[in-house]
Amino acid sequence: MRRFRPFLIIFAGLFVLAALVRTVFAEPIGLALYKQAVKTGTERDVTATWPEGLHAILIGTGSPLADAHRAGPMTAIMAGDRIFIIDAGGGAARNFQRFGLSPDKVEAVFLTHFHSDHIDGLGEVLLNLWAGSGRASQVPVYGPAGTSRILAGLAEVYAADAQYRIAHHGADVMPVSGFGGLAQEFDPSPGAVRVYDKDGLTVTAVPVSHAPVEPAVAYRFDYQGRSVTISGDTSKSDALAALARGTDVLIHEALNAEFTGAIEAGLSAAGRDRTAQIMADIPSYHTTPVGAAETAASADAKALVLSHIVPAVPNRFVERAYLKGTKAAYSGPIILGQDGMVFSLPQKTMEIQRRKLK
Repeated sequence: MRRFRPFLIIFAGLFVLAALVRTVFAEPIGLALYKQAVKTGTERDVTATWPEGLHAILIGTGSPLADAHRAGPMTAIMAGDRIFIIDAGGGAARNFQRFGLSPDKVEAVFLTHFHSDHIDGLGEVLLNLWAGSGRASQVPVYGPAGTSRILAGLAEVYAADAQYRIAHHGADVMPVSGFGGLAQEFDPSPGAVRVYDKDGLTVTAVPVSHAPVEPAVAYRFDYQGRSVTISGDTSKSDALAALARGTDVLIHEALNAEFTGAIEAGLSAAGRDRTAQIMADIPSYHTTPVGAAETAASADAKALVLSHIVPAVPNRFVERAYLKGTKAAYSGPIILGQDGMVFSLPQKTMEIQRRKLK
């Protein structure tokens, strides 16, 4: 025992010293660590090392159903140094900040349709783009007929908030003219329509089937020979397959009908017939993972990324069941999307690079 006594004394001394440091120096150490973290966060540009080309960033991959790991639907497309936002689900605006993407680089927002889970974060997105960049002109918001009505409603909802911020920070910091969004409506009914064409980036929209939700559109982004197609919400669609012909990445919504059927059965057994009926209805205007895989195969897409995941997929075992049958339908890469995933399409090669933002 005497042999170990010096070690015990040393251990006890280290324990007391650690306790002393924690008690006496915890606050200055904590403050120093926080300041360093802020410095690192404010100085970083997560896109600085990305190759020149087209990039698809999954900001939110969830749906109206609760999912602790997924924000509401939002995808960002980066072409060169410009960022374009597609849809704005709840919580996605905060993910955009958390992932370190710059509001200064956002050039426009695109809406696929007006279901609440695709626009319930739009007010926060527009507010953050205004406050975060101090822009003096409104953000263009592209969408089918009805977009101007959405923006007018949001302007009214946020009117008092905007006045508070201008009064608090001053018009030089928060220019009045930059508040809100500027509707850029288009008519998708004739079929494929080019809705944006500037500095080498073209955006094409087609109507998709999400009845009774009308209008609803899908978008294709083409830049420097690379392309990303985003389905929006849709049942299996030939028009989408045609739009996505040869695309590098098809980002497609997915609903597993077997999973939602299990939820329906559980709700019925619990006597919750009204909610069970909702679960019975929703598969009719969405696409199953296998259906999305079939669309990717028909379009000869180079990769399929599933997003707008219905219902929640809590672990790897459930993921395998969720994707059952997809590999038989499509031989290319199939990725179950997660918030923060990035798919980079460099200008000079035909590869698809993957990374994950934290």
